[in-house]
This record gives sequence, structure tokens and C-alpha cells, in this order.
Amino acid sequence: MDLEPGNYQNTVKRESWRTVLTLAYQSLGVVYGDLSTSPLYVYKSTFAEDIHHSETNEEIFGVLSFVFWTITVIPLLKYVFIVLRADDNGEGGTFALYSLLCRHARVNSLPNRQLADEELTEYKKDLIGSGPKSGFGAGLKSTLEKHEVLQRILLVLALIGTCMVIGDGVLTPAISVFSAVSGVELSMSKEHHKYVVVPVACIVLIFLFAIQHYGTHRVGFMFAPVVLIWLLCISSIGLYNIVHWNPHVYRALSPYYMFKFLKKTQRGGWMSLGGILLCITGSEAMFADLGHFSQLSIKIAFTFLVYPSLILAYMGQAAYLSRHHDLENDYSVGFYVSVPERLRWPVLVIAILAAVVGSQAIITGTFSIIKQCSALGFFPKVKIVHTSSKIHGQIYIPEINWILMLLCLAVTIGFRDTRRMGNASGLAVITVMIVTTCLMSLVIVLCWHKSVLFAFAFVVFFGTIEALYFSASLIKFFEGAWVPIALAFVFVLVMSVWHYGTLKRYEFDVQNKVSVDWLIGLGLSLGIARVRGIGLIHTELVSGVPAIFSHFVTNLPAFHQVLVFLCVKSVPVPRVRPEERFLVGRIGPRHFRMYRCIVRYGYRDVHKDDIEFERDLVCSIAEFVRSEAMTETKTDGVYDGDGDRMAVVGTSSTHPQGVHMSEDDDDAGTSEMREILSPPPSETTKKKKKKKKKVRFVVPDSPKMEMETRQELEELTEAREAGVAYIMGNAYMKAKQGSGLVKRIAINVAYEFLRKNSRGPTLAHTAPHTSTLEVGMIYRV
Repeated sequence: MDLEPGNYQNTVKRESWRTVLTLAYQSLGVVYGDLSTSPLYVYKSTFAEDIHHSETNEEIFGVLSFVFWTITVIPLLKYVFIVLRADDNGEGGTFALYSLLCRHARVNSLPNRQLADEELTEYKKDLIGSGPKSGFGAGLKSTLEKHEVLQRILLVLALIGTCMVIGDGVLTPAISVFSAVSGVELSMSKEHHKYVVVPVACIVLIFLFAIQHYGTHRVGFMFAPVVLIWLLCISSIGLYNIVHWNPHVYRALSPYYMFKFLKKTQRGGWMSLGGILLCITGSEAMFADLGHFSQLSIKIAFTFLVYPSLILAYMGQAAYLSRHHDLENDYSVGFYVSVPERLRWPVLVIAILAAVVGSQAIITGTFSIIKQCSALGFFPKVKIVHTSSKIHGQIYIPEINWILMLLCLAVTIGFRDTRRMGNASGLAVITVMIVTTCLMSLVIVLCWHKSVLFAFAFVVFFGTIEALYFSASLIKFFEGAWVPIALAFVFVLVMSVWHYGTLKRYEFDVQNKVSVDWLIGLGLSLGIARVRGIGLIHTELVSGVPAIFSHFVTNLPAFHQVLVFLCVKSVPVPRVRPEERFLVGRIGPRHFRMYRCIVRYGYRDVHKDDIEFERDLVCSIAEFVRSEAMTETKTDGVYDGDGDRMAVVGTSSTHPQGVHMSEDDDDAGTSEMREILSPPPSETTKKKKKKKKKVRFVVPDSPKMEMETRQELEELTEAREAGVAYIMGNAYMKAKQGSGLVKRIAINVAYEFLRKNSRGPTLAHTAPHTSTLEVGMIYRV
């Protein structure tokens, strides 16, 4: 049935809104699991020991007023209306903000960056319109680009925020699961419940981390329904408590009650802000998980469901407590005491499931953050398992998973109460928010080109509120708040040492790289025998020949007929388009058959396996050879540091009219007027009884190809058919004699320990072991 233009537009709108609402529903289980479980422990942590609720209800109403305005100002006003707009091509989080600043102010800390990276579509997408319009913005940009000290401060700030998020990945599962399980305390005596809650919480945590390798997508079908049921549950109970116990509790939403609360409680009220802060734990997930959803879907889910449900839940608890002053102060202000007695066990089950969902979300987010850090050279290489081929970003990191589990169990067993867990979690949460506020102020000026007054107002308004909560959390240093600081210190130290060692290693490669003139001086055969096959020499260099090549040549008398100096690098964008993935160039004269290939990935990109990667790599080289022969002038394209021309080729799937590889003998009849280049079978191939698949290039129709180009393509197919060998450098770094004590410890001890216990480059653990050759060298840095 044909649709009229008006009907067609209405159908498209309905489908788009259906998509947005579907994403909003799915975001409940991923984004809001942590935030929605905060009513389990906010009042209990707030009234732990600093303040007590009295018959006048000023403390209860004051806490409710603080909770209401904190949720309204931070998650709703700051994140929903402002921070969510600062996405990095659809991605969010601390590294997204840092990535934006790296591109706009050119403070990129990656050592092998190139000017060609700035030509990427994703890189230039938000750079249209030149630099900041205001004089202050232009001066700030110039100052950041000139002073390395400011760049390092910016980097350290981003690392602190990132490490606090990782620390929150330890604390959130512990406090969420422990608070949910603590509901059993109402069904047994006070002296016995502590012997039950901790073991049950530990069992739930072990189960939670044990199922991580299955992937979120396999158990995720229940995430959104669980959180939805939980939100409806706490909002319904809250509404019941309001109507049944104190319908006038809404008056406590006035800011006047905050003033009365602080005036009466004074220092105790200020210290209790650390417990009130827990009502916004998980707010950062709205921004960090932006890449999995859309801005509109996250805004709709929070504004129309999560926000009113949380407000009703907190108001209901306050209404109940305002009519019950004769309860003991140990766990009488907890969540479950306000639940009707008949509903406590069903609510307990739902709460445990919701806590598991919220913990699952923060664990998955921790995996994603560590993957970003590793891709950008700030964290040792770890094994990354993609648990879903359809859902982007669903990954599992075994080493990190078990480390998080052990730390969670240690926190649960060591603290055994929500008060100290809350102090620890609150400091981690507020630190991340302060870092986001600082980075956002720079984004407002440098990226959005807004007035400096707007950035100043943003920092003063939100920074003052967050500084107040930060001071209240920091005062609890010896009561649990030291945990996130200790965790962040360890992770920052690991990241700093790894980044420092990576920079020193790259500087050594640059200083000791081999010149092209040295290659030419070796003669036609490079001074060695050439054997069949393709040799992939992995290097971090984007220009020049690495020292590993000369080291190899001086120790072995043979090399492959086709050499590819391969650099797999990360760029400060979330994703690189497939058509811009490969940069291919030639090293030395044409008859050397030596190529440079730079493969560019974003910090959110998925690295392909070795078979598909090999096909794309060889096809990109073949397409470079063909396009180079067809181009009259060879001055276009980009250039590396040695002046060699390089061309943006992309993958084989992005140029349907280009060169394609065929490894099936039956494809010759379907070429459709295409020319098939295949090397003649060698004598050894004819003698083999077992038939092998032949590698051929399917070349598009084109003017008559030069014999030299045809011969080069035939030699490339023959080398691909013979196989690919991966030559990896295994560098041992040692500090130079005379180096300082700090440098010797950082390089000889810390960096070498991390290198030995981390994984090599991506190709090192995806390439077949029988085709891998490691070349050892000692780097004196």
C-alpha cells in the first residue's frame, strides 16, 4: 500500500518516537539501577550517629528538603539539561570530556599522533567554526597548548575522575547488595542479624561477579523490568506512607527547612551531608552510558519516571519516620521499616534483584572505562572479551572482574555496616562530579564557545554545592572515606607509571629509528634473502623504520618477500569510520615491496580478529598499489614524518568498486567483466596432493594496467597465499646509568612488573602462535 507524503512523515515520526521510548525503557536497567536503589541506605546513613530524629521532625524534614533539592539540582539540572549535551560524537564520561578538550585545544597526550588524524570525519565533526570566539577563550586555548604543565594538570584531573569511577565500581556493589540483604534484620534479633547479613551479601556478590563472563546481553532481558518494578514499588509504598502517615510532608520540600536543619544541628548536620549525598549515587552513569542510548531517551526516562519515583520514595520514608519516634536508632530509620509488614519479603526479593542490576551496570561501566584507558595508553593491556556481537560496548575483562570481586568482598567483610560503606561511596561519587564540573567549564569555553561568565557561573553554582558535600565526606576520612582515596591512588599510580613508560619507550623508538637511506644502501635484496610470504612488523612508529628491523636483519639472513610495517594506534575519538581506518604508504623504492600501514581505532572501536584483519590489510595495500598506478600525480594524500606519501584507503567493505580478495576457486565465473589477478601455480604447489585455496584479487575494470603494477599485485597475492608472519618486538626497558632513584623505580621495577603481567598488543594475542616471532631488545631510557 502506497503512502501519501503526509502519512509517510507521520509513520516516520511514530517509528522514531517508538525507538526513543524503547531506548528509554532499556536505559532503566543499565543507567538507573544504581540511582534507583539509593533509597535503601540514604536515611540510614544520614541518621547513623551525627544527628537523631526528634519529635519536632525538624531533622527529618530538613534531610528530606536536602534530598529533594540535591536530586533536583545535580542529576536533573546539571546532568539532564547541561552535561548530557557535552557528548563526544555520542559518547559520554570523563574521557569523553577529556577527548573533546584534546581536540579543541590540541593537548593530546598520545605519543604517535599525526596531523592526518585531524582529518578524520569524527575528529572534525565538532570543530567546524574554528576556535573560540571570545578573547578569553582564545587566550585560554593558546595557554593550554603552550604550557605542558597545564596539560599534565588536565590529564591528572581526568585520571583522578576516572580512577574514582573505578573505585565506585568496587563500593557500589558492596553497599547496594549489603543494604538490600539487610532487610532480613527485621525478622531476627539484633545480635544475630549481623551473622547472617554479611555471609548472604558475600554469596550474592560472588554470584554477581561469577556470571559476568556470560555478558550483560544474556541476562539483560530482566534488567529493565526489574528496575521498572522496583521504581513502581518504592513510589507506591512512598505514596501510601504519605497518605497514611503524614499528608503534609510536602511542606518539607521548601528550602527553608534546609536552613532550619543546619541551624539546629550545626556541625552534626554538616557532617550528615555525607549520607544525604548518597541519594545521587549513579547520576554520573547518565552521562557515562550515553553511548549506549540517546540524550532524549535518557532525559525522558529520568524526568518522567525515575525522578518522581525517587521523590515519592523519600517523601514516604520521611512521612513514616515523622510519626514514629519511639524506635531504636540502630536500623529503625532504614528503608524496610517503612514498608508495610505484609510486603516486606516480596520487597526484599525485588530489592536484591534491583541491587544486582545496579551493581551489574557499574561493573560493566568499569570494564568500558578500563578499555578506554588501555586504548589511549593509560592502562596496561588486558584481555577484552566481547560478549555480544550485536550490542556495542558489552565487554568482559577477566582480570579486572576478579580484582573487583576481591575488593568488594574485602569492603563488605571489613566494614559490615552501611555507614562506613556510605562514607566511602559518597566521597568517590562527589569527587567524580567535581572533576566533571571542572572539565565542563573548559568545554563550555573551548568547545561550545560560550561566554566565560557562563562557565564561571556554572563552576560557582555547582562547584559550591559539590564542595560542601565533598568537605562533609572528607571529614569522614578515618570512618571509611579513606577507601576510595586509597583505591584511586593505586590506580592513578598504575596509570601514571604505564603512561610514563609508554612515552619513554616511544621516544627511544623515535631516536633510534632507521633511516630510509640506510635501507637503500642495502641494495635490491636489502642485503638478505627474501622468502615467500608477508611479514607484518608491529611497531608504534608512524614514520621511519623501527630499530627492531635492523636488529632482525643483523641476526637473521632472510626476510619475507613483502614487508609491512604495521602500526595499530588509537586516536582521541570514540570511533573511526571504516573508510578512514587504514593509512597506507610505501617505504623505499617500489621494488623493495615494503609498505607502511597505520590502522586507526577510536577508544570505543572493536578490534577485528586476525583473519578478517589480514584480509582488510592486504586488500588495503592492493588498493593502494592500484590507485597509485591510476593517479597521474602523486603529490596528493598525507605524508608521514619522513616525507613519504600515504593514502587513506579504508577497509575492503568500504570501497565496493575497489580491489577485493577471493579465496574460493569458484568465484572466477562471477567476476562480471572484472580482471582476476592470480599468480601462476608454482612447481611445489603442483606436486602437493592436498588442494589449497588460491588467493586472488578481483580488480575493477580500469584502463590498461602497467606491467610493473600487475607484477606487484601478483607478488602480493602470492605472498598472501604463502601466509602471514607476525614479527613482534619484546622490549625490556632499563633506566640509563645515572638516572634518579624515582626514575629507576618507575622504569626498572614498576613499569617492568606491569609489562610482564600485562598482555602485549592486540595482534600479539590474536595472531596464531605458529606464525608469531618475537624479537627481544633492551631499551635504555
